[in-house]
Amino acid sequence: MSVLVEPGPELGPEQIARYSRQLLLPGFGEAAQQRLRAARVLVIGAGGLGSAVVPALAAAGVGTIGIIDDDLVELSNLHRQLSHGVADIGRAKVDSLADTVHAIDPDCTVNRYRERAVAANLPGILADYDLLVDGSDNFPTRYLADDAASIAGKPLVWGSILRFQGQVGVSRRGATFRDLFPVPPAADEVLSCELGGVLPTLCTAIGSFMATEAIKLLVRVGEPLIGRVLFYDALTARTREIPFERAEGTRPVTELIDYDLFCGVAADATESLSAADLLGLLRDGQEVSLLDVREPDEVALRRIPGAETLPLGRLEGGEDPQAAGPLVVYCEKDPRSRRAAKALRERGYDARYLAGGIRAFAALGGAIETGARAVVDDDTAEDEGAQA
Repeated sequence: MSVLVEPGPELGPEQIARYSRQLLLPGFGEAAQQRLRAARVLVIGAGGLGSAVVPALAAAGVGTIGIIDDDLVELSNLHRQLSHGVADIGRAKVDSLADTVHAIDPDCTVNRYRERAVAANLPGILADYDLLVDGSDNFPTRYLADDAASIAGKPLVWGSILRFQGQVGVSRRGATFRDLFPVPPAADEVLSCELGGVLPTLCTAIGSFMATEAIKLLVRVGEPLIGRVLFYDALTARTREIPFERAEGTRPVTELIDYDLFCGVAADATESLSAADLLGLLRDGQEVSLLDVREPDEVALRRIPGAETLPLGRLEGGEDPQAAGPLVVYCEKDPRSRRAAKALRERGYDARYLAGGIRAFAALGGAIETGARAVVDDDTAEDEGAQA
């Protein structure tokens, strides 16, 4: 394992007392602790994973920690983001997390970046650090972090959590997050913790794994998760490991790109709405006018409650929906709703189509009313060009 950090100054009596239990570990010793004190670690995200990783790194003795996050503490964060408390609601997460670190070790330097990690700022910030830890909650940032670390020649520790499962990996030397996931999932199929939920203790479990991988890399001990991804299922208390490597002929990343566009989340908001966004609007109790442009027999199988029904043929024949306000148009997937929304916009309506249709909405756990007949299975569904 190559050297990331050279050992810093000798430890003082207080530091030896503070870290005495880890100094006893085989293969660790004072040199490892000196490396941690000299190390500079940049962490993306001060939420569920970040609020677990950062205190663990500070307590272990990492000397400088940078935190990138533009979010504020909310009440709904507190069940899983244990570095924030009721008194922190409304504060910047980077400030609240910095206070937590200072309460653990006042000598740990915390650099706060109250901004979103994007292609324009991450390379410049990362230049001052030895290692990157990604605790973000979205695919554009995960690919950005992986590419930025790869270009900078610095290791990346990444983690992800959702519902009852989590993943941890290390990107370095031709075995990166992009090698594991060369193609991002469709944006309308991505479920976030906000909509899908997350077991609170999963944050600390995966965060501990991530902090451990960072420490191993910094002090050169053990076998890091390079070329392996660790999956953890909290419900069964089981882990499994999947090895991977770079595909032959894969070109190295040499520049950053538009990651929202790469992950399909940069679509024109005036034309489409993701299933996740619709679910969020409905759960927030916001007024949403839904228009179902499928045929009556399809509607009889399943529908989104409260939706007005107007088959595409009648709509294109000149019939208008009853709703006068903004419309979200859906069909089984989305080809027909795209046509319907375009036609409605041409008539002056404020209309968007539901990306992925009712299938995507149902897959994310959206409320669906079903009829007496069985719901059509995806594998036997009608031809998308005519019935989607």
